[in-house]
Amino acid sequence: MKMYLISDNVDTLTGMRLAGVEGSVVHEKEELKAKLDEVLADKEIGIILLTEKFGREFPDIIDNVKLERRLPLIVEIPDRHGTGRKADFITSYVNEAIGLRL
Repeated sequence: MKMYLISDNVDTLTGMRLAGVEGSVVHEKEELKAKLDEVLADKEIGIILLTEKFGREFPDIIDNVKLERRLPLIVEIPDRHGTGRKADFITSYVNEAIGLRL
C-alpha cells in the first residue's frame, strides 16, 4: 500500500517527496474535497497524510471520511510551522482515554 500527502504548503510536500511520498498541495475546501475523492478512488493508497491545518479548518470533511471508511487510514501531521497541539497532548489523551491521571 502507498501513502499520499495532501498538504496546504509546498515545503511539507517537498519534504515528504524526499522520503518517497507522493502528494499534492491544495488550499480551499472544494479543492480538498475533490482531491480526497480522487485519492479515495485509488485502491493502492492505504494511508492519507493531511497537514493539521485541514483537521482544524475542515473537520467535517475529515471526520466524515474517517467514520465512513476503514481504509485508507487518515493521519494528521504537523506542517513546517510545527504542531498546533499543546505540549502535553499525548499525556492528556491517555488520561482521558483510561480515566487515570499520569
